Amino acid sequence: MNIHFIAIGGSAMHNLAIALHQKGYQVTGSDDTIHEPSKSRLEKYGLLPPVFGWFPEKISFKIDIVILGMHAKGDNPELLKAKELGLKIYSYPEFLYEQSKNKTRVVIGGSHGKTTITSMILHVMNYHEKEVDFMVGAQLEGFETMVHLTEENEFIVLEGDEYLSSHLDKRPKFHLYKPNIALLSGIAWDHINVFPTFENYKEQFKIFTDSMINGGSMVYNIEDEHVKDIVESSENHIKKYPYSTPKHFIDNGIAYLETPEGNLPLEIFGTHNLQNLAGAKWICQHMGIDEDDFYEAIASFKGASKRLEKIASPKNTIVFKDFAHSPSKVFATTNAVKEQFNDWTVLACLELHTYSSLNAEFLAEYKGALDAADKAVVFYSPNAVKIKQLEEVTKEQIATAFERDDLAIFTNPQEFSDFLFHQNLDKTVVLLMSSGNYGGLDFERFKDGF
Repeated sequence: MNIHFIAIGGSAMHNLAIALHQKGYQVTGSDDTIHEPSKSRLEKYGLLPPVFGWFPEKISFKIDIVILGMHAKGDNPELLKAKELGLKIYSYPEFLYEQSKNKTRVVIGGSHGKTTITSMILHVMNYHEKEVDFMVGAQLEGFETMVHLTEENEFIVLEGDEYLSSHLDKRPKFHLYKPNIALLSGIAWDHINVFPTFENYKEQFKIFTDSMINGGSMVYNIEDEHVKDIVESSENHIKKYPYSTPKHFIDNGIAYLETPEGNLPLEIFGTHNLQNLAGAKWICQHMGIDEDDFYEAIASFKGASKRLEKIASPKNTIVFKDFAHSPSKVFATTNAVKEQFNDWTVLACLELHTYSSLNAEFLAEYKGALDAADKAVVFYSPNAVKIKQLEEVTKEQIATAFERDDLAIFTNPQEFSDFLFHQNLDKTVVLLMSSGNYGGLDFERFKDGF
């Protein structure tokens, strides 16, 4: 089968391209630009386009399937040619469903925690050498790719993103998977460019719950009132399994889980991660892993890439990098770090980088998100606001939204860097939260002790 990717360079797209190449399909692709690590990884497998750009002449009847990435616009020349020829065009999630129609589909959904929970499940499966297909939104230790597809595996574990599928398919990705087993971790308003009200956003999770196959199993966080309301009021004929934060304690900077076999030391920490662990345990049990085997495996789980990832610990300082950017994630991550290191100074730095976080009306959602930190900093680039064609956001608006008098606010990358590296960081945890890079911050300087 010949498959062509339009916008092959995306994080998810290039991993799917590699997975299909490994499965034996003939794979080609195009993109107008491809950044690392996608570029090197595509090159390794001979899938990197020789020239960047869009080339409609690549599209012919020799192609069986076109997979369209979210990065490709509706007027993309290759897309227009594919439509003209009447070729079969799939969005990324639509194609994943086609590949998994005969498998038991396990879908992990929620505004936050889904990457970590999916990663936990895959770590446990890998530990016990239980082969499963998967798609996850982060690079995992012990896994070469973020997508793995086979003909023979019984289960496929899918991270269920609520964002739109493609410019042709405006459905949220996780509406397309029709899970046999599902999990909902939490609901907190996000993606306001697509879901303009919280009720509209929340409705997507109701649709997801109702999309489960008859007799399916829903694992859900009973401590989240919105999740609890949606799942428990659903009239879909599914089995419902609630979970909550398990009993745990912190001793000498290490989180311990209280289990029937004794206290289990963990590599991860934070109430939100303990909740994630409880949900992952339920899912693994549905996939045939008993409780004792789950605990044995999860003790060595170090976290997903960019999720409370320790990037340096020079001298008497610890530096964490986290993908958190939405208000609920920022709140949970900041509180987790302070809870774990309550005798240390926590310096929390947040970059406002996404469409939602740079929207003046949405800023109020960040109230209290950084309160647990001893020192708090917000960085944003006015240029990013212009690129997203949003109204200008002022420092005064940010200060008002966070309601923190000592909040430091930077818009210049060099000034932010100078501030950060001239701080007294003795017995300090530096928490860097962003889906961007603070305008080019040199993270390697932390490893060198500044």
